Amino acid sequence: MVDGMAPAQTWPETGRSWSSAGAPLSYGLAGLIGLVGPSVRERRFGETGRPGRLPYIAAMSVTLSEVAAAAGVSLATASRALHGASGRRQVKADLKQRVLAAAERLNYTTDAMAQAVARGRTSAIGVVVHDIADPYFAALVAGVARAADAAALQVTLASTQNEPAREAELVRLLRQQRARAVVLLGGRHEDAKPAELGQALRLYVGGGGTVVVVGQPLAGFDAVAIDNRGGAAALGRTLHGLGYRRPAILAGPLAHLTARHRREGFAAAFAELGDPVDQARIVHGAFTHSGGEAAFLELMGRCGERIDVDVVFAVNDVMALGALAAARDLGLAVPDDLALAGFDDITSLRDVAPGLTTVHVPLEDIGAWATELALAEELAEEESDPVVRQIPVQVVLRQSTPARPR
Repeated sequence: MVDGMAPAQTWPETGRSWSSAGAPLSYGLAGLIGLVGPSVRERRFGETGRPGRLPYIAAMSVTLSEVAAAAGVSLATASRALHGASGRRQVKADLKQRVLAAAERLNYTTDAMAQAVARGRTSAIGVVVHDIADPYFAALVAGVARAADAAALQVTLASTQNEPAREAELVRLLRQQRARAVVLLGGRHEDAKPAELGQALRLYVGGGGTVVVVGQPLAGFDAVAIDNRGGAAALGRTLHGLGYRRPAILAGPLAHLTARHRREGFAAAFAELGDPVDQARIVHGAFTHSGGEAAFLELMGRCGERIDVDVVFAVNDVMALGALAAARDLGLAVPDDLALAGFDDITSLRDVAPGLTTVHVPLEDIGAWATELALAEELAEEESDPVVRQIPVQVVLRQSTPARPR
């Protein structure tokens, strides 16, 4: 910051949009150049007119026109050499080398915001999650980042802070920031505002963006759908086959569709096999570690002194880990006193003892597939019906659910 200069957030006269940090990205550079004035140019070129070692402010102030002049080419040629071109507009190798050399000599850097305005979009993929601290979302985002990196793109991450109704607000923000594509991660929630979200997404798509939803499909948009109901049913049948007959469910939030589908799939499997889940043994709670602890403690309170449950299914692994911690606090051993299973197969299970039986979901791959689908739709020449890619899941048996004697 230059001495005597007001903070960036006190300069409203520019009329530029403000970033979440409170200051427009491009204003700071222009403002610095305008206020510093000729001294920057003197420091940049010196009395000889030759560029020397540049201070940070001066280095950032070099324009594309100055690069073109230094290379002895037109502004259009310099732009194509630095930003890419195709077909007949490609720049000859010798001219491109001259432009690159001039840009390096002048320490020129591309104005990303200006490029976004010119192209109508940035090189960023917007990702909306519910909880960035949740290992489930962390794995999905890692997959998005992997695919984005392969496409030379960046990732802009936005979190609802576990307030699903904020999804529409964040989509609008990403639209304002000209995100190239939007990937919505996480299941649908009844407390969200589907009409408002749908409108925000349609406006974004109408402006040239692409959208992919991960979890449950959303009408009118491409999706990567996880077989939550089928995976939970497969787990129920597997556990019944191992001899379990008195199941309980830590069912997650009542209004969360992923939690509901997993609960319903598991309960349906046991019912079909002649051992329905007692409704008093279904406990709802937050989709978190502490939610799993609280739900397990409530379940044990309902059981009283006699624990009439032989296996507990938590609808995600994070809740299962909370249940495991609560069981230990109560002096209960897993699997000796009761068995425990989860869903997702998050990476942190590698450090858990006993190993937790779960349903494997290829989370990182799903994030990558969703990103690739968004970019493929961007390249499509004609509009087509929404694509829904169904992702199968697989039961993984570990030490927390051994076969019971018959």
